[in-house]
Amino acid sequence: MDYADYQHLLIERRETVLRVTLNRPEVLNAVNKRLHYELSRIWDDVMYDDETDLVVLTGAGRAFSAGGDYPWLLETVRNRDMRKVSSYEAKRVVFNLLDCEKPVICRMNGDAIGLGATVALYCDMIIAAESARIGDPHVRAGLVAGDGGAVVWPQLIGFARAKYYLMTGDLIAAPEAAQMGLITRAVPADELDAAVDAVVGKLARGAQKAIRWTKVSANTALKQIAHATFDTGMAFELMTQFSDDHAEAVTAFVDKRKPRFTGS
Repeated sequence: MDYADYQHLLIERRETVLRVTLNRPEVLNAVNKRLHYELSRIWDDVMYDDETDLVVLTGAGRAFSAGGDYPWLLETVRNRDMRKVSSYEAKRVVFNLLDCEKPVICRMNGDAIGLGATVALYCDMIIAAESARIGDPHVRAGLVAGDGGAVVWPQLIGFARAKYYLMTGDLIAAPEAAQMGLITRAVPADELDAAVDAVVGKLARGAQKAIRWTKVSANTALKQIAHATFDTGMAFELMTQFSDDHAEAVTAFVDKRKPRFTGS
């Protein structure tokens, strides 16, 4: 498999383990148009890569991903054709991850916010640095958490807690996220690589067909739920992209002030 055309995903191989790094550290790995496209197709390439048995997904620099990049989000709102492409890609980001039979371990080296949190939570395991935080603050931007967050959070921590965090946009420290079952484990930052390597080694030495098909079996129910609800969430998110509150959130971000929402 040739990964040479990826621009914002850094692809490295160590034997049968592929390390995929979100590589826009200057903007905390915020997702722009190109990175969104790459995230929507990487898992298809991994599936057809006969040299790869498992993947470690991480971020460059001090964050895993700060979520969607505001200039790209604003351009998407203004451009109808881009909205169509973005909606299609958003679905592929989630479903290609679910459909990929090979284990994907998230090495959450720093904050995973918004779309970054969604990508992390659809991985099979999340091992995070204790200093990292995770959260889906779509509502703080006047948007519905429709690109996968509203699907996966309730399945991991139950509806009551999921609705609290999705409706407030509050961030959760990694140790607390591990305690409630949102992520797999939180470790001191200087122990993160060792913790990830230990899991990777265990899986790499395991029976690959048994591991992959166990993942497939475990994901079956989640895929059914995602197919039943994902399009609804995306439709509502697209609707809120045209709301006055979202426009206010974008303006406030540019002006570096808190937004003043009116409910319209």
